[in-house]
Amino acid sequence: MGRTSTARERLLDSACELMHTRGYTAIGVAEICARADVRKGSFYHFFESKQSLTAEVVDTHWQAQRVAWRERLTGPGSALERLQRLIDWLVGAQREAWQVSGRVDGCLLGNLAVELSNQEPVVQQRLAAAFDEQAGLVHATLVEGAGDGSIAPAYADRATARAVVAHIEGAVLLAKLAGDLSSLDDLWPHVRRLVGSDPLPGDLSR
Repeated sequence: MGRTSTARERLLDSACELMHTRGYTAIGVAEICARADVRKGSFYHFFESKQSLTAEVVDTHWQAQRVAWRERLTGPGSALERLQRLIDWLVGAQREAWQVSGRVDGCLLGNLAVELSNQEPVVQQRLAAAFDEQAGLVHATLVEGAGDGSIAPAYADRATARAVVAHIEGAVLLAKLAGDLSSLDDLWPHVRRLVGSDPLPGDLSR
């Protein structure tokens, strides 16, 4: 029985890494193929174009992220505590990446959304769907919070959920721009304010 090729997965992994660290326009098919150790001719066997590859990169990346989001937004604790668990994990992931590379690479989805805001409509649609699903997961948590008393019912709406996702993405983007993660120290307190659950004055740890 012949060995199963991993070329397609290597192309996706290589494209994900390069786009996360360098961006979409800075890399080409040849560089992706070289990083993946796949012949350029084979690239077009799997993907019609760099655009179609990028659309799958978005899907693959979000599929993995979706699992992590759901794990942290479910389980023990109040809805507010679970939301904090998500924020702590997102900030921790940025810190771990910085310790490895010495750079702030930000969020792959957010980076692509900014870079491709006026082009590549297929990729834009995939990005919009991913962010919409993130807002849906947060919204479900806010609704649960209204039920368990950890979040005021007035804040358990879709608009607040979208604001939370936008605030997360914006904070990570500004940290990337500054090359400094210290601004993420205040992310959780700010999210708490967005969902109507302010910490005590001067307390930025809760």
